[in-house]
Amino acid sequence: MDIKTNDINTLIHNTRGPLNRISMQAELIKMVLESDMPKEKVLAAADKIIAACQDCSNSLQDISNSVQE
Repeated sequence: MDIKTNDINTLIHNTRGPLNRISMQAELIKMVLESDMPKEKVLAAADKIIAACQDCSNSLQDISNSVQE
């Protein structure tokens, strides 16, 4: 089970992207709800959050698989 540090860093980096998208979309939802913007934007942002969560799950599975190899 010898995982290279560079491989781990790459996997962690790949997981941060979806987490950043989740944060940005949550901020967008907050802004939409505090303004008169169309509620469709909330639904679109929620869909992006769900997709980003799935991306995070996939990235975490990649990390788990790498550890087990």
